[in-house]
Amino acid sequence: MKAYPMKIAGLLLLVSGWLLVVATIALLGPAPARGAFVAAGIAVEILGLGLLSRSHSNWREDQG
Repeated sequence: MKAYPMKIAGLLLLVSGWLLVVATIALLGPAPARGAFVAAGIAVEILGLGLLSRSHSNWREDQG
């Protein structure tokens, strides 16, 4: 059960990355800053997905 906080953190990173991308598209006009914020949001989502998959693989190793 030690991977549980990692799963929560991964899910929160996924949601926050998605919200960052949506907020950027809604608030910023077409400018280079918009692309940078979208890239940062996608990077946060990738980090969250990596953390979530890593916590799942740790859980599988603990069970077996």
